[in-house]
Amino acid sequence: MDLVLEMEKLGYKGLVRYDVSMKKYSTFKAGGAAKFFAEPMNEDELVQLLYTARGLETDVFILGNGSNVLFADSGFDGLVIKIGKGFSSIDIISKNEDELVIEAGAGALLSTFGNMIANESYEGAEFCCGIPGSVGGAVFMNAGAYGREMKDIVTEVTYIDPKTLNVRTIGNEECDFGYRRSVFEREGYIVIKAVAKLKRGDLSTILNYVNELKNKRTASQPLELPSAGSTFKRPEGHYAGALIEEAGLKGFAIDHSGAQVSAKHAGFIVNVGGNATATDIKRLIDYVSDKVYERCGVRLEPEVRLIGF
Repeated sequence: MDLVLEMEKLGYKGLVRYDVSMKKYSTFKAGGAAKFFAEPMNEDELVQLLYTARGLETDVFILGNGSNVLFADSGFDGLVIKIGKGFSSIDIISKNEDELVIEAGAGALLSTFGNMIANESYEGAEFCCGIPGSVGGAVFMNAGAYGREMKDIVTEVTYIDPKTLNVRTIGNEECDFGYRRSVFEREGYIVIKAVAKLKRGDLSTILNYVNELKNKRTASQPLELPSAGSTFKRPEGHYAGALIEEAGLKGFAIDHSGAQVSAKHAGFIVNVGGNATATDIKRLIDYVSDKVYERCGVRLEPEVRLIGF
């Protein structure tokens, strides 16, 4: 049975849509359409979507802010569930002179989360302020920048196991955080919310540091062009951008599609003009990886999640 019709039959009219372009839901501004698309507003809708999709043997992909994903031009032959507005609340659980305990929904923007903490005079989340992702995606991939990662501040995470539909809350150690990985990424768990603990700091010092990081990003990263942030994972003992530059690929483009290695930061592949297809971008990702391996003997692995290729 059709997923849209089945959800409407269950009383969820309008929740699922057909053939929604992923181009508008990806910061790369490229990619095909999802056969089905839904943005649940609460946990009940999310669980029902997962349950119904499983019953119809429909593949499911969980999408956050779309800042670390590239959908193939052929699209996704299943259901894309966007964890967004319905899961975007940020609530202070407790605060005192020493520490802040704060809970954020998986759909909350990481930058909003980081700025709220900074403005409350607590330190440790400054790195979040410039990352264009969601809290859920950041926990899922253990996002980080400038020497800090989500594992440094997250104390517990609530998730849904899509296989059993059980909701569970676990502590930091059980999250098994590593470099751009976690138990959620490994097992395909769906992050619902996370709790973080921060220490009190000096407001002016915190805000100055936030501005310092912002200026660093503006000066060194191609924020004005569509991309998915750092395209490759950092290989052990190296930096992806430095290896790409060493291979002579900074600013390189295979053709005039718009897919290009940034001339500002070689670790970023950008979509100049927003006209490159996902195929163009993927071809450049593969080309860069191959050329760096030939030149430096190091195989670069994509940090961007490649869906449908």
